[in-house]
Amino acid sequence: MPPPRRLIADKAYDADGLRGWLEARHIRAVIPSTASRTIPYPLNRKAYARRNLIERLFCRLKNWRRIATRYDRLAQNYLAALALVAVASARAE
Repeated sequence: MPPPRRLIADKAYDADGLRGWLEARHIRAVIPSTASRTIPYPLNRKAYARRNLIERLFCRLKNWRRIATRYDRLAQNYLAALALVAVASARAE
């Protein structure tokens, strides 16, 4: 897999240590600054808006009991069910 280009996270992950760790690995941090910061970091709002889409997808996947509880023992069966649910969710939109 190629290395990640950016990390998209919410305000809870706004820490100087994490930002430094990401910078050392040439990964852009797309994290809004907390209200306590005197000088906020710049935020790529377009990239941050994509985070909402990802969170909504995971919420939809959790609505399917089979996915949320992982009844399937084999990874192959679980991934097949996950693919079916993702397609069904995408078509419903």
